[in-house]
Amino acid sequence: MKLFVTGGSGFIGSHFLNAAFKGGYEVVAQIRPGSTPRIALLDEPEWAVGQLNSNFIKKLEECDALVHFAAHTPNQPYDSLEKCLYWNLNVSLSLLDQAYKAGIKKYLIAGSCFEYGSSGERYELIPVDAPLEPTMTYPASKAAASVAFHSWAVEKNVSLQILRIFQVFGEGESESRLWPSLRKAAISGENYPMTEGEQIRDFIPVEEVATTFISSLSFDGVDLGKPIIKNVGTGSPQSVRKFSEYWWKKWSAKGELQIGKIPYRNNEIMRFVPLVED
Repeated sequence: MKLFVTGGSGFIGSHFLNAAFKGGYEVVAQIRPGSTPRIALLDEPEWAVGQLNSNFIKKLEECDALVHFAAHTPNQPYDSLEKCLYWNLNVSLSLLDQAYKAGIKKYLIAGSCFEYGSSGERYELIPVDAPLEPTMTYPASKAAASVAFHSWAVEKNVSLQILRIFQVFGEGESESRLWPSLRKAAISGENYPMTEGEQIRDFIPVEEVATTFISSLSFDGVDLGKPIIKNVGTGSPQSVRKFSEYWWKKWSAKGELQIGKIPYRNNEIMRFVPLVED
């Protein structure tokens, strides 16, 4: 199987490329001009250089499936709602149309746990049919895209999966996020101020996310015109404090993990855990 992968230089996308190489897949990977992969790659894909709104029809005609990781401002601070909707909904939908015209019938989309938004706190385990109540611009654009992609797949009678990823972490992650900033402080011997850390999350290593996407390429049980949505997590939730203490100890940090030093954010959701089904 030959794959067209968007966001091939991104955090999750670059790990997916390595997993695809190990799995023996041929890969065409979209990459923005001037961008470089977040991690070292095991091999070089056939790069399709261009912004997501470029014409990739010739490259798509060579491929059997579209794997879509590219996203506009997935980390805070998010861009405006107008720009998030332009890239994450409008441009992404146009790309799906290109792929459809190229003859592609299989679509694997990276969704976001933040699509659930405030509805997530009403569940012990968030099911995939929980209401989408995003509260910020990027999550709102991803939720809108999920709804649009679902409708589009039914109309076009193609196989489509949306995998909503929960708290992914690992090499190549944006330095503003918890795991990289924690590691930076640990390695440099600095103290790390944090909240009480009572929030419950499902932290999943990026390598496991990549493996999940590779497994989903079989499209087993995914019928034409009947899209499937799944949550991607470990099924083993833990507190932010427990997660932080584990890695602080693992890295033999010399500084102090300053628990309770900073307050929770306004409207902090204290439990945000997916229902993960096989």
